[in-house]
Amino acid sequence: MKTISIIDAKNHVDEEVKIGVWLTNKRSSGKIAFLQLRDGSAFFQGVVVKSNVSEETFEMAKELHQESSLYVIGEIHEDKRSPFGYEIEVKSLELVGESQDYPITPKEHGTEFLMDHRHLWLRSTKPYAVMQIRNEIIRATYEFFNKEGFIKIDAPILTGSAPEGTTELFQTKYFDKDAYLSQSGQLYEEAGAMAFGKVFSFGPTFRAEKSKTRRHLIEFWMIEPEMAFMHQEQSLEVQEQYIAFLVQNVLDNCDYALDILERNKKVLKSYTKTPFPKISYDEAVELLQNSGEFPDTKWGDDFGSPEETYLAEHFSMPVFVLNYPKAIKPFYMKPHPTREDVVICADLLAPEGYGEIIGGSERETDLDNLTAQIKKAGLNEKDYEWYLDLRRYGSVPHSGFGLGLERATTWITGEEHIREAIPFPRLLNRIYP
Repeated sequence: MKTISIIDAKNHVDEEVKIGVWLTNKRSSGKIAFLQLRDGSAFFQGVVVKSNVSEETFEMAKELHQESSLYVIGEIHEDKRSPFGYEIEVKSLELVGESQDYPITPKEHGTEFLMDHRHLWLRSTKPYAVMQIRNEIIRATYEFFNKEGFIKIDAPILTGSAPEGTTELFQTKYFDKDAYLSQSGQLYEEAGAMAFGKVFSFGPTFRAEKSKTRRHLIEFWMIEPEMAFMHQEQSLEVQEQYIAFLVQNVLDNCDYALDILERNKKVLKSYTKTPFPKISYDEAVELLQNSGEFPDTKWGDDFGSPEETYLAEHFSMPVFVLNYPKAIKPFYMKPHPTREDVVICADLLAPEGYGEIIGGSERETDLDNLTAQIKKAGLNEKDYEWYLDLRRYGSVPHSGFGLGLERATTWITGEEHIREAIPFPRLLNRIYP
């Protein structure tokens, strides 16, 4: 008899197998018990028929409590009525670990309650499905960038300088020096691009801002590619190809998880069609002003959640908004060649109300201009000497972008709140309600 995982049930139809599982729910009548089971790979049903098992086994099936762990031995059968498609006809049960008074019952629970019990909520169907899709996005990310000739460069988590100002940094001490939790790996990836041409980082980043929106986390993971000898137009092509690749791989490899979340696959499929629409910041402002919904929008404003939602929904596709005002963007972005008031950059806005999922730009290559921008931002030039060296010794046109893993996961899964995409019980992942 073979020990298998639930996800492999399709390969063992009409075979007797053994599976280590947890009980998520149960119901029973006088002669039959239905056990809802999970093992981390999938969820399915175990059927215990009184006349086919020992009295001890049937009594155990009726008395089991939610989240008890056990081994089930039985025969796999196809079940077209089940979302999973298979079930196990139980022959015997072996209790491994008892569970009493499990706090997350099959009834509805509030968000705060689930957040306080994330270490247990992770076992439930929705977090399971979200994390399966998140894992596929990670796997596909490595496949995409490896296929495209990128090298992974790990940026430090403790840094001595800030790419986007110091107001959103967690400050600490690195022995006798000031240090900060990483806000972005971008500056280090620029150094990597000057050595290897095309690089990317994938690591944790932090924001010390008490945001009260559903889109912001204190701690999240960022994918940040940087590409030498590349202008913004080429970078945008990489970005849309990357997004389309992620969505297609989720469709190809996460069918079961998408079904659990009841995600509309036809809508997801439409996001694999490139090129994505592109509008300038100027056009975006005009579109908002003419909509009648944003009468107070004026040129120079940074868009908030309602504005981003409107723009993306207008196209029903991910849309690039190009060339934002210089005053609201970081110091490292390259000025527009014909305008003093904007920089060469783009945000990719996701439809369905999820907002910005990618921010990117072409980087400033002129040593004098970059030095002036660092000073204008109120930053210490000495902290950026190494970064300025990249312009002193063989500077080239280069571009890059950053994608927030959690927000992209939230969009692709269709979840309503970014908190639901991060069920791990870590204090830094709490956001403000």
